[in-house]
Amino acid sequence: MGKDKDMEQYLETVKGENGGRDLVLFALSTCGWCRKARNFLDENKLAYRYVYVDLLEGDAQKEVFEEMKKRNPRKTFPTLVLDGEEVIAGYNEDRYREALL
Repeated sequence: MGKDKDMEQYLETVKGENGGRDLVLFALSTCGWCRKARNFLDENKLAYRYVYVDLLEGDAQKEVFEEMKKRNPRKTFPTLVLDGEEVIAGYNEDRYREALL
C-alpha cells in the first residue's frame, strides 16, 4: 500500500495460485458483500491481502480506516485496491471479473 508501511502489519495474506497483482481488500467481518468479495477472490485462486477494519481497535482501526478513506472517500465496504492505484468500491462481480480475470 505505497509508503504507509505501518498498515501492512494489519493485513492478513491469502496465498493464491494467481498472483501477479497486488490486491488489498478493506472489509468488515459482518458484511455480506465483503464475504462475497472474499469468496470471489478465493474461488478464482487470487492472491490478496485483507483487513477486517471492524476487528481492529483504537489507533490501528483509525489508521487503516484513514488509509481506506484516501482511496475510497465514500467509505463503503468492501473496498478493493488493485496495485495501489485502481479502486473498486463495493462488490461488483462484473467489475471484479473485468479487472482480475
